[in-house]
Amino acid sequence: MPAHTHPYPFVERLIETFADWLKHRREIKEMCQFDAAEFGRIAHDLGVTSADLDELVRQGPHKVEELPQLLKALGIDENAIARTQPLVMRDLERVCALCRHKSECDHDIADGSLVEHYQAYCANKVTLDALGEEQHITAPSTARH
Repeated sequence: MPAHTHPYPFVERLIETFADWLKHRREIKEMCQFDAAEFGRIAHDLGVTSADLDELVRQGPHKVEELPQLLKALGIDENAIARTQPLVMRDLERVCALCRHKSECDHDIADGSLVEHYQAYCANKVTLDALGEEQHITAPSTARH
């Protein structure tokens, strides 16, 4: 058997998942060691409320996985937004991370209907619509007259 094959992919995924969980538990433990003033300063520096920061840390690092897929489906250049409007990108990420409609979004991603349905539940709808219009207006025209 070649050395590069993985004979037990399920076990490997399980171990990786457990390692991620342990790392996340350590992050939460570290966060709890801050006093309220220090935690408030960190939240302020990040441009979020203390309550939002607490929720974001508890949610873990994978709570914005849907956003890049939504941006791509809408034809919005994620890298351009991050480069030219970093505060807008950070707000999109914050709103996405705190979203209570992950199951609907994940379902729509899985069945390919995200563009048709996101407006019914996405708290980023207004910002995304504005970004889509802005990119449409500023994109160079390829049509010939």
